[in-house]
Amino acid sequence: MLEAAQVPYVDVGQLPEAEGGGIAGIRSFLGSPEVRGAGIYAPPILTGDGLIIAQTPNICLFLAPRLGLVPPGEEAFYQAHQLNLTILDVVNEVHNTHHPLGVTLYYHEQQAESQRAAATFLRDRLPRFLRYFEGLLTHSGDWLLGDTFSYVDLSLFQLMRGLDYAFPHALNVLKPEIPLIQKVCKRVGDRPAIAAYLASDRCIPFNSHGVFRHYPELDPAPPTQTQKLMGY
Repeated sequence: MLEAAQVPYVDVGQLPEAEGGGIAGIRSFLGSPEVRGAGIYAPPILTGDGLIIAQTPNICLFLAPRLGLVPPGEEAFYQAHQLNLTILDVVNEVHNTHHPLGVTLYYHEQQAESQRAAATFLRDRLPRFLRYFEGLLTHSGDWLLGDTFSYVDLSLFQLMRGLDYAFPHALNVLKPEIPLIQKVCKRVGDRPAIAAYLASDRCIPFNSHGVFRHYPELDPAPPTQTQKLMGY
């Protein structure tokens, strides 16, 4: 959101530790009295305007009107928040594909369960979510909230980027059903500020430590026509 609005910010996690950043900087910040007093549990954390706030949807709710990334009016404000929470529901289900038994276990300790969870997610849950957003776009226009670009379009864009990284085979199968989502994502990615961000070192590549992880065994390639004929 800050990149889209071209507002300067400091990402403490990407600062060198010598400058008070990195993991050490985050841990030190989490242990400070002001953060403990604000009831913060974990990142992401935003500081600004004399406030310290956490949780992604809460941060989005705070930033959106200040950055002009939500249409005016109470109805649009809460509709945007509602859509963003639904997108984050999908993100949580993505996380659960590789940690279905819990975050205290490593992936290799729950791989069999992960394969079952991923198969269910890709077969049943993901198509339903994507058809929901595709349906919204058939009525809303160019963007999820009508003619106005908003932060929920950014959230949908990031969700689709993550899905394309984690489940490229499954997403390719679904893409013919979601042309409007793809158009929105292209328009978001083509915005100069977003394109510049994606090409910069400020944009952390997807990796095996984030929410979106690519494990080939969780995203098998669909059978070829020959394999189908042979009964695979």
